[in-house]
Amino acid sequence: MSSRALRVTLAGLLAAAGVTALTPWTSQATPPGEKTVTATLFEWKYDAVAQACTDSLGPAGYGYVEVSPASEHIQGDQWWTSYQPVSYRIAGRLGDREAFASMVESCHAAGVKVVADAVINHMSSGSGTGTGGTAYTKYDYPGYFQDQDFHGCRKDISDYGDRDDVQTCELVGLADLDTGSDAVRTTIAAYLSDLRGLGVDGFRIDAAKHMAADDIAAIKGKTADPGYWVGEVIHGGGEAVQPEEYTGVGDVDEFRYGGHLKSAFQGGGISGLRGVADGKLASGSARTFVDNWDTERNGSTLTYKDGAAYTLANVFMLASPYGSPNVFSGYEWSDKDAGPPNGGAAACGDDGWTCTHARTAITGMVGFHNATEGAELTDWWDNGSSAIAFGRGDKGFVALNNGEGELTETFSTSLPAGTYCNVAQASPDACDGNTVQVGDGGTLTATVPAKGALALHG
Repeated sequence: MSSRALRVTLAGLLAAAGVTALTPWTSQATPPGEKTVTATLFEWKYDAVAQACTDSLGPAGYGYVEVSPASEHIQGDQWWTSYQPVSYRIAGRLGDREAFASMVESCHAAGVKVVADAVINHMSSGSGTGTGGTAYTKYDYPGYFQDQDFHGCRKDISDYGDRDDVQTCELVGLADLDTGSDAVRTTIAAYLSDLRGLGVDGFRIDAAKHMAADDIAAIKGKTADPGYWVGEVIHGGGEAVQPEEYTGVGDVDEFRYGGHLKSAFQGGGISGLRGVADGKLASGSARTFVDNWDTERNGSTLTYKDGAAYTLANVFMLASPYGSPNVFSGYEWSDKDAGPPNGGAAACGDDGWTCTHARTAITGMVGFHNATEGAELTDWWDNGSSAIAFGRGDKGFVALNNGEGELTETFSTSLPAGTYCNVAQASPDACDGNTVQVGDGGTLTATVPAKGALALHG
C-alpha cells in the first residue's frame, strides 16, 4: 500500500464518525483488555519476541509486549542507534517487515497484544546510509522529510524551564521534526497507520515531552484507528513541561514511581509505600515501571544489578493497584552505550539477557495482578521499616520482606479460608512445598524469607 493511500485526514475521520468538532482524547486506566501487564523486551529481535510470546508471555498472562522501534535507523552497534530513524521502513537491526508482521501474528495467537515504540519527535543527528540502504542527511530524508519539515531552532535544548526551547530545539543534536506542521503530522500518521495495519495494538510515544500535547493529539487524530497510546514524559521539578499535560492523549509513563521505589528499597523504608501514589499521576493515567533502558543507565532507578531488591520492587509493582504495570526485560551491560548481545537475537539463559519477564516471582505476580484486577488495597500491615503486607480485598494478599533476616508474622487478611499457593516462589501448577493455609476469619501465619515475598490469590 502506498504512503499516499495510508494518509488519513483528521477531518475524514471525524466526518466518518459523525463528529463535527474536535474533542480531547481520553486516557485509559489500563491498556484495553482483561490482561493489563506489559513486558518491554528491549532490543529483542522480532522473531525472538514472537518466541517469547508463545513460550513465556502468553502462558504467564501478560496482556502486552512492548517492542523496540520498527523503523530504519542509523548504522552502529549501540542501542541508541534504534532511536535515530532515517526512514519509516521496517528495516532495522531487529528485523524486516516480514519478521515484524510475523511477530505480531504470533503474539496475537498467544493472547498477547503488541505496543510499538514510535520515534516520531526527531530523525537522526548526522548523515550517512541507514540500515536499510537509505542515504540521508540530517535535514533530508528522501520520501519523508526535507529541511522545511524541521524546527528552525538548530541547537541543543539548553533550558528546561522554557517550553519553546524544550519542544522546538534539538534533543542531543537530533533533527527536531516540526510536529505543528500538517504535512509532518500526515507523514507520521501514515507510518503509525501502517503499523496498525500490520496488527499493532498501540504505541509508546518516545520523547513525547519534546512535542506539544496538542501536536501529538493531532497526529493521533490522523492515525487510522489509533489504539492504545502511552507517552514518555519525564517529570522534572519546576520544568515548563509536565506529565499531567499529556493525559488527554493517552496514558503517561510515571517516572517518579521508579525513583520512589529505588529510595524505598535501597533505604530499607518500604513501609512508606502505602502512599506510593501520592504526588503522582492519577492511577488511571499512569503506566508504572521499576526501570527502563534510560533509567537503568542514568542511575535514577533500581536495576537488575540490585538483585533481590529489584525483584521485590517488581513484585510490589505487580501487587499494587496503582497504575498499569510494565515489566522491563533487557540485557546485562557495563558499557552504557552497548547494544544488544548478538544484535538482538535473544534467548533466556544465554549471552547476558536478564529475562526479568520470565522469572518465577515475576510471572507468578503477573497472574496475581490479573486475579486481583479491580480490587482495592486492604489489610495494610508494616513493621515501620523493611516489611509490609497488604490485601487486594478478598482476591489476594501479599507480604514483602526487604530485611536481612526472615520474618515470621501472623497476618489478618480478607481471604476466604483455604490452601493457597505462594506464587511469589512457585507457579500454581508446581506448588509443592510452597502452600500457605488461611484459617477461618482470614488469619494466616507465615515465614517470609529475607529479601523475599509471599503472594496468594484465589
